[in-house]
Amino acid sequence: MNKTYLKLTLDLDFILIAITAPLKDYILCHKINTRLNTQFAKVDDHEIFFNIDEPAWSFSKYYFFVEQGEVEYYLISNKSSDGVLVPEMGNVDFFIIIKQFIDKEDLNYLINGLNKLPDIQVAAKIEPAKLKSKENLVI
Repeated sequence: MNKTYLKLTLDLDFILIAITAPLKDYILCHKINTRLNTQFAKVDDHEIFFNIDEPAWSFSKYYFFVEQGEVEYYLISNKSSDGVLVPEMGNVDFFIIIKQFIDKEDLNYLINGLNKLPDIQVAAKIEPAKLKSKENLVI
């Protein structure tokens, strides 16, 4: 009898920015929208199932879409009352996930703009493939 194997791979084709900022999610979102002229809006929470027998963990999520280039931006909290989304990045408060192509100039503008906000301690690009819990960031 022949056996067939199914190999699944994660779609990690996105840019990841880690943000450390001791703020509530909606306050950070408002500050980013004001400073960087974005339009992040609250959407359904990002839910992760760690065990089938337990309820999903919920992390707040905001969404912004740029029609030119069809770029999707997600602002996701790394911490919730349930736990931490990416445990190896426990010192990070939020992640921005950018789907589709964004050129280096726009990415640098975004990161520099985030770092100029007084309430953000640091914002830096992270390589998602190097994270142990990268599957938690797949949207």
